[in-house]
Amino acid sequence: MYIEPKPITLKDGRSGLLRVPEAKDAQAMLEYLHATAAETHFLLREPEDIHDTLESEISLLNRMRESESQLILCAFVEGELAGNCMLALKTRSKVRHRADLAIALLQKYWGQGIGSIMFAELEAVARLHGVSQLELDFIEGNTRGQALYEKMGFHITGQKPNAFRLKDGTLLKEFSMVKEL
Repeated sequence: MYIEPKPITLKDGRSGLLRVPEAKDAQAMLEYLHATAAETHFLLREPEDIHDTLESEISLLNRMRESESQLILCAFVEGELAGNCMLALKTRSKVRHRADLAIALLQKYWGQGIGSIMFAELEAVARLHGVSQLELDFIEGNTRGQALYEKMGFHITGQKPNAFRLKDGTLLKEFSMVKEL
């Protein structure tokens, strides 16, 4: 899915750009995926889980741009990939009113309002596609993420015990959240 690029302003006054990534962004995307996975255990992936090649990342980005049901948006600040988010519209008739969201930011951009901007953009796109329920999951202990999601109108609807096992053996719950539009 493609939407037009949108200029954004961070809380500290810096300018950025929210846009759909292109093939030329594939290397930056791979580096970003490794960096965010290394910075926090609140993401599904660990750095060693990322096996994508430059070619496979280019292919993925091209497929996503052409998709009618999935949107990846990236936030670029001063040319650096600062964060990304994804909207996945459900396509089967009984669940077409629902969509999944996911988001990640490099830590140095936390607290700059990028997450709120990305969520608002995804919500606007979801509404244009007739979505009436947004859904996401987060890992136990991700209080910053939970605070953002609640600020954006999501509420917890359930949990899965022992959903994630960290490298040290710690087991964490996964919480599901919903926002009705």
